[in-house]
Amino acid sequence: MSELKILIACGSGIATSTVAQEKVKDILANAGIPAKITKGTIGQVESLQDGVDVIMVTTRYQKPLRKPIVSVFGLISGIDQEAVEKEVVDVSRAALAAKD
Repeated sequence: MSELKILIACGSGIATSTVAQEKVKDILANAGIPAKITKGTIGQVESLQDGVDVIMVTTRYQKPLRKPIVSVFGLISGIDQEAVEKEVVDVSRAALAAKD
């Protein structure tokens, strides 16, 4: 099984993306999905999308992308956290299956 490459982006590339990164790492580990996670800013998403399989953001992102995008703000706020966790796993599994 290959490794999934994920970009987690927030406004500054430091604060909420770090919190989200740790939560996503745990969610994927529990689901048995191998992943390499990098962090960036919302402004970098478009230019970095070709180097990753899935993009996860902690804030709104409206521009069209070629990769699947998941809003993971709920992992930080606690709002609809279970639904966000399920979406993280489902989108990650689909992206991983598309790679193999």
